[in-house]
Amino acid sequence: MGTYLLHKATIVTGEKEAVGSIIVKDGKIADVFYADSEDFDYNVFKAGTAYPDLERVELEGKHLMAGGIDAHVHFREPGLTHKADIYTESRAAAAGGVTTVMDMPNTKPATISAETLQAKTELAEGRSCINIGFHIGATNSNADEIIDILEGRAPLSPDAVKGVKVFMGSSTGNMLVDEGSALDRLFSIKDRPVLVHCEDEQTIRENLQKAIEEYGDNIPFSEHEHIRSRRACIKSSIKALEKAIANNTRLVLCHISTKEEVEMARAAKCNNTGVVAETSCNYLWFSSEDYDRMGSRLKCNPAVKGPADRAALREALANGGIDTIGSDHAPHLLSEKEGPYTQVPSGLPSIQQSLPVLVTIAEAEDIPLTRIAQVFSENASALYGLNTGKIGKGYAADIVIFDKDKEFVVRNEDQYSKCGWSPYEGVTLKGEPELVMVNGKIIYKDRKFI
Repeated sequence: MGTYLLHKATIVTGEKEAVGSIIVKDGKIADVFYADSEDFDYNVFKAGTAYPDLERVELEGKHLMAGGIDAHVHFREPGLTHKADIYTESRAAAAGGVTTVMDMPNTKPATISAETLQAKTELAEGRSCINIGFHIGATNSNADEIIDILEGRAPLSPDAVKGVKVFMGSSTGNMLVDEGSALDRLFSIKDRPVLVHCEDEQTIRENLQKAIEEYGDNIPFSEHEHIRSRRACIKSSIKALEKAIANNTRLVLCHISTKEEVEMARAAKCNNTGVVAETSCNYLWFSSEDYDRMGSRLKCNPAVKGPADRAALREALANGGIDTIGSDHAPHLLSEKEGPYTQVPSGLPSIQQSLPVLVTIAEAEDIPLTRIAQVFSENASALYGLNTGKIGKGYAADIVIFDKDKEFVVRNEDQYSKCGWSPYEGVTLKGEPELVMVNGKIIYKDRKFI
């Protein structure tokens, strides 16, 4: 682990964007100097002389930001490793500027007990090139066990649980929570964020049956937004937000896809400041207009909605209505994405495009990069109580360097995910990570892992 002077980068935080230099030592940010101070040159020189083994990295013209914190990934391990695994997907994350992830519980077996969470934690040891943690999954019957873990009454440290995931719609692993008493118990949890996937299952089933009656085995993929409809999202989100307000739950409303949910989350914060609105880059970039072109490759849950929803989400990204970005990185092989609508799995591999999509949208919508720093890392850092995700003295040196103006074209052959493809293939983006540091170690530089 070296000692570095990251010199004269444009440092981006949630508060400001300004030229400065950073000292990295022992895996942490030892000091930060800004060029707008009168003693900038002297302090940088003095700091340099204090570290005889200092490696100087000249970054003039480059942007520097805290590495992303993505609390919503599906790395598919255990049980689904033909699609992805912790080793490959952590590399895809790093290449996307993400230095911390939290993996969702819908694996095989599902992570729904102290035993399965412990096994998954042990499985990940030494295999991720970035920081990784895990959420535990809720069922209709395991609320008491989760609470026992969080309150120290289980043979597992409470720290092993980053959050509690509640699927209020169907998921891999038979984890649908639809019993009122179970939901009430889960929403009473205060020690951890409760992350909810909100889609009303009955509404979806009814919509699917109508589509089958109309199209038979040839349901167009453009029907996906009508099957997993905005009504299904809104109905379920209303229920979750009402329970969160009643119980003062630290609620994360996951992958918001509609303009109505943006407005509902904003209103809910007036009664519960712990409500967090999360969306994915996929909902910020794509719209229903892309179904005809992309077909099964755009099938994800919740469904990508209309252009007005995308516009509302981008506006919320700009004005603070969106708090965090979770990629919902959910790899499937392209071969699995072939076939009729009812047989094709939902999910997109997208984490490698995390930062570039945000940087590109920021430029297109005139959104300051300070907002990107907030949603990409800083807000999640505060939510999960992490010593990373911020540029400041004493924080972990998890850092991404990028050129916000340099364009590149996304190609499937460049993807690190085991599934080997990206829904952004052929898209021109900006802000590709050029250097990634994790805990003070440079792990990725110029499209190569070190």
